Amino acid sequence: MEYMQKYESWINNTYFDEETRAELKGIANDEKEIKERFYKDLEFGTGGLRGIIGAGTNRMNQYTVGKATQGLANYLMSKANNGKALSVAIAYDSRNMSPEFAQKAGLVLAANGIKAYVFCELRPTPELSFAVRQLGCDGGIVITASHNPPEYNGYKVYGDDGGQVTYPRDEAIIAEVNKIQDYADVKCISLEEAENKGLYQLIGAEIDDAYMAKLKEQSLNGDIIKKVADDLKIVYTPLHGTGNMPVRRILKEIGFKNVFVVPEQELPDKNFSTVSYPNPEDPKVFKLALEIAKKVDADVIVGTDPDADRVGVVVKNNDGEYIVLTGNMTGALLTEYVLSQKKAKGLLKENGAVIKTIVTTEMIRPIAENYGVKVFDVLTGFKYIGEKIKEFEQTGCNVYEFGFEESYGCLAGTYARDKDAVVATMLVAELTAFYKAQGITIYDGLMALYKKYGYYREGIKSITLKGIEGVEKIQYIMEELRKNPPTEFVGTKVEWNRDYKKKTFSNLLTGETEENLLPPSNVLHYTLADGAWVCVRPSGTEPKIKIYYGVKGTSISDSEEKVNEIEEYVSRLIDNL
Repeated sequence: MEYMQKYESWINNTYFDEETRAELKGIANDEKEIKERFYKDLEFGTGGLRGIIGAGTNRMNQYTVGKATQGLANYLMSKANNGKALSVAIAYDSRNMSPEFAQKAGLVLAANGIKAYVFCELRPTPELSFAVRQLGCDGGIVITASHNPPEYNGYKVYGDDGGQVTYPRDEAIIAEVNKIQDYADVKCISLEEAENKGLYQLIGAEIDDAYMAKLKEQSLNGDIIKKVADDLKIVYTPLHGTGNMPVRRILKEIGFKNVFVVPEQELPDKNFSTVSYPNPEDPKVFKLALEIAKKVDADVIVGTDPDADRVGVVVKNNDGEYIVLTGNMTGALLTEYVLSQKKAKGLLKENGAVIKTIVTTEMIRPIAENYGVKVFDVLTGFKYIGEKIKEFEQTGCNVYEFGFEESYGCLAGTYARDKDAVVATMLVAELTAFYKAQGITIYDGLMALYKKYGYYREGIKSITLKGIEGVEKIQYIMEELRKNPPTEFVGTKVEWNRDYKKKTFSNLLTGETEENLLPPSNVLHYTLADGAWVCVRPSGTEPKIKIYYGVKGTSISDSEEKVNEIEEYVSRLIDNL
């Protein structure tokens, strides 16, 4: 059994430190655990690494981080022209081992002659994206597992444009990482040597200040904020993550006076002790924030995930009850706000564009059409939005106005190339002020959107399938759906069957085809004859298969009924598989 051979190698090889070998000796009688840790190498995928922290080839530890960084270094050096001095910016979040992994990555880079700019303390992921651009780096690394449970950590790689690497660079880096068969081939030097050589430099306040300046440029109604600042109340939770300092700073600097931070969730906590799952997509994380909101009669509650790239929003409905908005609702509200205010101020470009992912609400199409803006669809993952922004700048074909994905991430401006919950929180607060000045709420604004553009509603079902068996089940489900694609959902025929692994898509009703203009991806998308849609894909960051769906109804109740019917149908379909 190969996994047992790898296990024996690790516990007997003095290259691995005593702590690592002691941890592994402690599982000597647990063959299932040994298999989980060693049956494969932790995959360096298109977004980098993500996995459970611990010793072993299939775990996040200093050795797998070192190997990934050596592969990245080899790639950067192979692409360098005329001996160009290379540099990489590194940031990390509040998770277990994040500072240690960040330092390890920096020292491996330094050992390869690549300068590492390492943040002195935890910082949001979008600030890393900005830092890469600000410092003119050749790449970036963020140590984070975003909103995963506390036992996880991860390693994301960014290109010189500040965006997460995409095809073909991602595959080239993966190839370099996979070439490293012996962990002893990973170069590393001491912190003292790296600093003495000028190859390891701490960064902080100077990048923070420049980042804040760029965020302020995205504000559209500073005068309105001043009008309502005394009365408007915001409750904010960073969920123990990186958002606390930058979010509070930007809100204060643009004029918001009454920001109530959830004290139990204010400071970094590597175990996220007040929540089971530190994700603003989960309504349960707002329990403590709601208690404060009710006491102070808050206008809005905002929460950011641990690496502050996703934002969740809670607002009052007409009955005075606080309700959690979906990512699609927040994204649609912000799209309408940004486009309408830019148009009113003469800032909207004739060739302006909004970018969304293929699993994001279709409400964006009529919104964009109303303002004469084009909509571009990209694959799931904000890196594809960042890639499209780069394409716009290189070709001049369009100007980026706004972009978002259903999973609670958006970006206003092009100072960064990743979703930014700091700028999103600023805009949500500003949107609240904009409506309050009119005597209405965000909820009223959402109802007005539905009335204006249609009653769109979306849903998502995530099925967690852990371990080796889980990976196999996910693969089986995708294979079965490809072999036997559904021809209807809830009695409505499938019109378009889009398999993003293929070059062309098929219309099941007319027989016509259309070209797939996006990169190959393990995604299945079905458009129904009534305009509803269903999409199935494995998660790229968690052991889950995800099913997305969306409808357009004649009323709120009608759209909710249609979404519930599709969810029940999809659940039965997957259960049968």
